[in-house]
Amino acid sequence: MTTDPKARTGGRSELGVSALLLLLGVLVLTDALTLDVDVSARGPVGPATVPLLVGCGLLVVAVLLAVDVLHGGRGEAEGGEDIDLDAPADWRTVLLLVGVFLGFAVLIGPLGFPVSGALLFWGAAYALGSRHPDRDPLIAAVLSLLTYGVFDRLLGVPLPGGPLMGVL
Repeated sequence: MTTDPKARTGGRSELGVSALLLLLGVLVLTDALTLDVDVSARGPVGPATVPLLVGCGLLVVAVLLAVDVLHGGRGEAEGGEDIDLDAPADWRTVLLLVGVFLGFAVLIGPLGFPVSGALLFWGAAYALGSRHPDRDPLIAAVLSLLTYGVFDRLLGVPLPGGPLMGVL
């Protein structure tokens, strides 16, 4: 009994990527063709133009990839320059980042963006290995306030201010 994954798939696992691209192309084209647009108000190029081009491009790439794989084409194996491909995944870091992002999503409503954003930046820095308890919170707070200012004040994208709404 053969347990080699390449032997089981016949080296054609790239066909799955082709099928995914084909499905995505059909989805994009279906959405683009069912847009409810007033023809007289849209001008020569409507909102469906770019999705139609993207959907057609996805279909073409899916077909070309499938033909290439069926004719013996293979994807190049990962050859990272500074990555040990045999090392196991660092699940602690991944789980810490997931927790930080979930915490941000829960806290942005009651605490607002400046506070929850600072916790997000600080938690992400900690999860990724930074261990400067005196510097990291300060940098996180500055980044959060700058981000809030750029989006809320300069770009006009309203972000929740939370308890600091009157102060900022």
